[in-house]
Amino acid sequence: MPHAATAAEADAAAPGGEPVGPLERGLAVLRALAAHPGPRMRPGDLVRATGLARSTVDRIVTTLTHLGYLRIEDDRDVLLAPRLMELGNAYLTCCGLPDALEPLAVALADELDESVSLAVPDGAGVRFISQSTRRRTMALAFQIGDLLPAERCAPGALFASGWSPEQQADWRARLHDDPRDTGFPAVPPRSAPPAPGEVDSAFRKRVADARGAGWAADDQLIEPGLVAVAVPVHAPDGSTVCALSVVSHTSRHSARSLAEHALPRLREYGARMEAALASPAPVATPPAPGGPDTSRAAKAELGPEFLQSLTRGLSVLTALGSAPGGLTLSGAAEATGLARATARRALLSLQQLGYAAPAGEGRRFTLLPTVLELGYARLSRLSFAEIAQPHLARLVEQVHDSASVAVLADDDIMYVARVHTVRIMSVNITVGTRFPAYATSMGRVLLAGLPEREAAERLARASVRPLTPFTRVDAADLVEAVAQARRDGHALVDQELEEGLRSIAVPVHDRTGRVVAAVNVSTHASRGTLDDVRQAVLPALTAAAAAIEEDLAVVTERVRLTIP
Repeated sequence: MPHAATAAEADAAAPGGEPVGPLERGLAVLRALAAHPGPRMRPGDLVRATGLARSTVDRIVTTLTHLGYLRIEDDRDVLLAPRLMELGNAYLTCCGLPDALEPLAVALADELDESVSLAVPDGAGVRFISQSTRRRTMALAFQIGDLLPAERCAPGALFASGWSPEQQADWRARLHDDPRDTGFPAVPPRSAPPAPGEVDSAFRKRVADARGAGWAADDQLIEPGLVAVAVPVHAPDGSTVCALSVVSHTSRHSARSLAEHALPRLREYGARMEAALASPAPVATPPAPGGPDTSRAAKAELGPEFLQSLTRGLSVLTALGSAPGGLTLSGAAEATGLARATARRALLSLQQLGYAAPAGEGRRFTLLPTVLELGYARLSRLSFAEIAQPHLARLVEQVHDSASVAVLADDDIMYVARVHTVRIMSVNITVGTRFPAYATSMGRVLLAGLPEREAAERLARASVRPLTPFTRVDAADLVEAVAQARRDGHALVDQELEEGLRSIAVPVHDRTGRVVAAVNVSTHASRGTLDDVRQAVLPALTAAAAAIEEDLAVVTERVRLTIP
């Protein structure tokens, strides 16, 4: 069983020998959490899944929680946190393919009115790096980061054409060890192990057909009803760097009719993608020099429970994604503020663990798609409410009053997330509840986030009426209340929606700065003055909104998230 390495032991690791221990074990914990069927694990579950000592698991969890990559609920449950998607985002930036090709994939999806994917080879599997889906009842459920068995999807037959003998051997070993594909959570497992040689011979034929035709089909190999057609996208040197595929359902197409419908456009867009890759790449802006090594301060704060080498290794991983094409050793050291020798140990460890590789003549290091196995697909599935919920819970713990998130819905606000406080007298509102925007703190904050003319038009057409003796109903007064919220960055409404109910709200912005939601705290009017509410609640409320914004920015850097 691996032992818990001290920082001194990690720093003494031979650059050409075993990977840095804490980094290797920290990544093992992240993989275990990502592969677990449920969203949370107890430390004891992690011990069993990784084979690590309990003390080692505790130190890793402490470190990753400090970094924001994990969170703890109910004192013991360990969950992946949205900020962990920084690692996968680093790979997607480093490889450069989504930035170069995704606009064309989106255009193709619009033209065909079908879901379109970009996928890259990852060992003996196929991993998605872009999804442009259609919103239908029978919708594609795959996410960026999902891994499929090569033999059960159209891109796999294209990639296998170029497999080395070692890759073929790895694929056969995987078939032997996992004949039902239970190690691929994105696909339904086989109901029974296939007969020996059956998969091998069938896949060989599909690979040969794909090699001859220049395209491949998936006729319900993943699950009944799902059909797909894929073409390769080549780099300027002729190697296949990714596959472009269109996916549909048998209610719309058979595999044959999908090929007839989509293949001409797939080939055209594949050629356009190859031209985009052949165009001179824009000169990448070197990453700004990193500041001092912040892991030192965390080590001083948390003591032996903080694994400095794990933190440094992950900082090097994210630094490689600061520009397409990766970084040199010197660039990684400069971007992270680490000593050159420390950065070198981290880079070589990431290489040995399968997350990075030398590029070109070996001067640069790039990230590999395996980075996406670190929870990216699972976190990509989070809804806006799920992103906000833990921050609301922390806010309620601080202020001891109920907190909510709402969005604009016509002239109303609609609650999309809420955490109740435990009081004898509390505000009883549920998710989905709607209230008129003009009479609520969240409504005024949301209206303040609109252009002034649009906000005034919404107020003018609203059915304004006095809900309590305190409700503002004068048109000019309401316009000024919204303007005041725009100036102050928050809104405080005192008993205008319901007598005795007071609330204060602040906006939530997306990564472009647009107001997309509002978060508030509701309390009873008897619990102090308006100034008391501002002093006691506003700082914590503002911090909670900022935390939601940070998670939202990481999640939506590469993933399209629908906010109700």
